Amino acid sequence: MSFNIALAGINAINGQLNQISNNIANSGTVGFKSGRANFASSYINAMPSGVSIGSTSQSMSISGNLLPTGRGMDAAISGKGFFVSRDTDGSMVYSRAGMFDVDKDGNVIDFMLRRVQGYGESGALGDLTVPTGGIPAEASSSLEYVGNMSADWKEPSVTPFDKDNPQSYNGMSATTVTDSLGREHTVTQYFVKGAGNDMQVYYAMDGEDVGLPTFLSFDTEGKMVMPIGSVDLDLGTPTGAAPLSIAISYTGTTMFGGDQSTAKNRADGYKSGTVTGVSLAEDGSIQVQYSNGKKLSAGQLAIATFQNENGLVPVDGSAWQASGATGEPLLGTAGVGMAGKLAVGAVEQSNVDMTSELVNLMGAQQNYQANSKVLSTENEMMRTLMQAL
Repeated sequence: MSFNIALAGINAINGQLNQISNNIANSGTVGFKSGRANFASSYINAMPSGVSIGSTSQSMSISGNLLPTGRGMDAAISGKGFFVSRDTDGSMVYSRAGMFDVDKDGNVIDFMLRRVQGYGESGALGDLTVPTGGIPAEASSSLEYVGNMSADWKEPSVTPFDKDNPQSYNGMSATTVTDSLGREHTVTQYFVKGAGNDMQVYYAMDGEDVGLPTFLSFDTEGKMVMPIGSVDLDLGTPTGAAPLSIAISYTGTTMFGGDQSTAKNRADGYKSGTVTGVSLAEDGSIQVQYSNGKKLSAGQLAIATFQNENGLVPVDGSAWQASGATGEPLLGTAGVGMAGKLAVGAVEQSNVDMTSELVNLMGAQQNYQANSKVLSTENEMMRTLMQAL
C-alpha cells in the first residue's frame, strides 16, 4: 500500500511541476494569469490511497503590472474584464492581451489574428472594422464666434461701411469655411460700433460682400442680449459647388473695456481626406485619423465580465473560453458597470511572481525526493524480505 501511496504522491507532484513550469515559461507572456495545482487527499474504502491534483486555481483577480508601449493600438484593462475576439472557428475567446491592429481589409484584429468584437455604428455587437478609403468633403454649415467687442470703441469717423476703408469699421475677424467640393474660403466679419452698446457686423467672402449685416446689442453689464440664437448668413454659390450658407452663433460674446479679443472662432466642415492612422481612445473607441485633420470613431471595443471568472477555460493564444461554471458573459464597454477602465498605450504583463514560483519549485523537488525515498525504502524492504525467505 505504501508503494502505491508514494507513487500517487509522485504523480501529483509531477502535475504540480507541470503547473509551476507553465507559470515560469509564461512569465513574459502579456496578459497571462498564473495557476496553482491544489492537492487533495485520496481514500479507498476509508483507507488512505495517497494524493491527487484535486483542481487548478487561476489567479484571475490579480492584475499584472502595466508596461507602457506608446503604441496607439495597445491597451490594458485596469480592473475586471476581458477583450472579446472571434476565433477562426467562430467561437468567442476572451483575453487580457490588448495588442490590436488593422488588417488589409479593415478588420480590427488581435495579435493572434482573431477578429476583435465591439459595437459598430449601429450599436450591434460584431466584428469591428475601420474604413480603408477616404471621406468626402463636407460643406460648412455653422460658425461659432465668441469674443469681446471693446467698450472703448467709438463710432467710426467714416460712413457708410466700406470693407476697403479701415476707417469705416472698428475691428475684424477672419474664418475659413469649406464648400461642398472641399475648397476653402475666407469669411471676414467687420465690426462697426453703433450708438450706445450696439454693434453691426458686416460680412465678406473671399473679398466680396455677402449677406446682410447683423445687429449685436449688449446690456449695461457687457452681456449680449441680441441676437437670440444663431444668425443665418447666405454666402452665395461658389463656382461649381452647391449653395453655401452658415448659421453663426455669437453666444458668449461680451462688450467690456480694453482691446478686442477672440476666444473662439471655428467653423465646421472639412476637405476630403484619406486614412493616415488608427488609434484607441480611453473609452475603447476606435479613432480613425484622416489627412484633413478629421478624426472619426469607427466603433467601440466590447469588454466582457463574468460572475465567476475563475471558471474560464484557458486555450491557445493567451485567451480563455467560457464554460458552464462562468455563467453568460456580461458584455459592455470600458469603465461601465463592473468593467475596468482602459490604459491606452500600455499592455498588462504576466502576473507570475517568479520568487514564489521558485520557492514552490524547491518545495516540489523536496516532496518528490521524499516520495522517491519511500519507494526506494519499500523496494529495499521487499528485497530484504525475499532474501530472508
